[in-house]
Amino acid sequence: MVMDIKAKRFLAFASFLLASAVALGAFGAHGLKSILDENMLKVYNTGVTYQFYNTFGLFIATFLYMLRPYARKILLSIYLITIGTLIFSISLYFLTILNIPVLGAITPIGGTLLIIGYLTLSYGILKSE
Repeated sequence: MVMDIKAKRFLAFASFLLASAVALGAFGAHGLKSILDENMLKVYNTGVTYQFYNTFGLFIATFLYMLRPYARKILLSIYLITIGTLIFSISLYFLTILNIPVLGAITPIGGTLLIIGYLTLSYGILKSE
């Protein structure tokens, strides 16, 4: 298994995303519980939940990339999953904390990138030798 500089960076970033998901989840449970209404707290927690799930997906995609470092589709999927996770979750955090409803229109862009990322990963797995 090859751990080149790209794989190291993605694994380090995924570790950071997990740590921040824990911190943001705790912040939501303790710091925002008295500030946000129940509906907005659910929206915030959706961002945290998706950050967790997709960070695990990022770890898996990175390990697959380490097995097949020349598989461009797998590398592309890592970028799409990373960007999609950031757009999806951060837009929900800002939507709830800053109370900017227009950010809700950005969230589906992140979700779409995640779907494309996982489909690209699937295709990359099937096509890699």
